[in-house]
Amino acid sequence: MERLVIALIALLGGLVAALVGWLDSKEAFDARKFGGSAVRSLIAGIVFAVGYHLSGAVSTLDLFYAFLGGAGVDVLGNRIAGKLGNGSFPLSQNTESTTQDDPQEPKES
Repeated sequence: MERLVIALIALLGGLVAALVGWLDSKEAFDARKFGGSAVRSLIAGIVFAVGYHLSGAVSTLDLFYAFLGGAGVDVLGNRIAGKLGNGSFPLSQNTESTTQDDPQEPKES
């Protein structure tokens, strides 16, 4: 039963992070983005449940860690997905290179 509670708490953490992110963005609700967050936090919940099954008893502090872990996995997943989506992962598409032959002009502020 403890494993189920840990998984649900991590899932709840990811869903809360997704909901807060959506409220902060002021965009229309996109079920596809919210579904991706749910899947990522579900995976985090499974990982936490397996990890705590191997480690032993679960305390209240462990539930808090699972909540934060689910939220953190969702936030990191969104950042990585954003980088993959715009083509700038792992390197930016800045093709301008500065060489020693062409020094940069100082910018006035």
